[in-house]
Amino acid sequence: MWSSTSGPVFSPSEPGRILLLGSAHVVDLSAPIRERLAAFPLQAVALELDPERAGVLEEPSGVTPAHRPSVPPLIRLWGILQRRLGAQLGQGAGGEMRAAARFARERQLPIFLIDDPFALTVRRLLASLSPSERIRLIAGAILGLVIPARTVKRELDHYTEAPTEYTDEIRNAFPSVARVLIDERNDHMAGRLEELWRRGIHQIAVVVGDAHVTGLAEALRKRQLPVETVSLGELRPPITAP
Repeated sequence: MWSSTSGPVFSPSEPGRILLLGSAHVVDLSAPIRERLAAFPLQAVALELDPERAGVLEEPSGVTPAHRPSVPPLIRLWGILQRRLGAQLGQGAGGEMRAAARFARERQLPIFLIDDPFALTVRRLLASLSPSERIRLIAGAILGLVIPARTVKRELDHYTEAPTEYTDEIRNAFPSVARVLIDERNDHMAGRLEELWRRGIHQIAVVVGDAHVTGLAEALRKRQLPVETVSLGELRPPITAP
């Protein structure tokens, strides 16, 4: 059962910290995520999900909100791309979230969903995109549908070696995407984690996409919350195929 960020106040037994785990939504990180979670004294697990996406996370069909016919074509195209890469590179898109949720349930820990509603994020993004950004996003998604998996694996290796460079490239090429999908969501997720902290949940592991780790950590530190980060590069070895 998923939990919201509202509820009773806990009495922490020690000062605590927030552990941010950077993931890739299309890579199988089940083992390293479980290992990190097991080594951390936890009161709860938080996920970069909203109730709608969480509700379909474990459906066998793998049909997420981004794949539904009612979703705008641009977002649906990127959803198809994510599903394809997830099938080729891991255990399906969102596998790391499923692994963290299973771990929490095994340990009888509450699971908190800290992301913005999917529909709201889509509306904000589409309203913000410039015409040139729309064209480049469509072209990138179409290209991604035909790029071999080994090429994507190489790019993931390059990303883990220099994540800041990739993030800077996204900001230069797609400023609206970076603002809506990264910066705004980081601030909103930090606010929800701060709410949990005020309720006395001081030992919490947070699984988010790796692009969120640096910005989310900064947003939490601005709120004077102690943070420890584990990047995607620390969670997984290079996976490039020969």
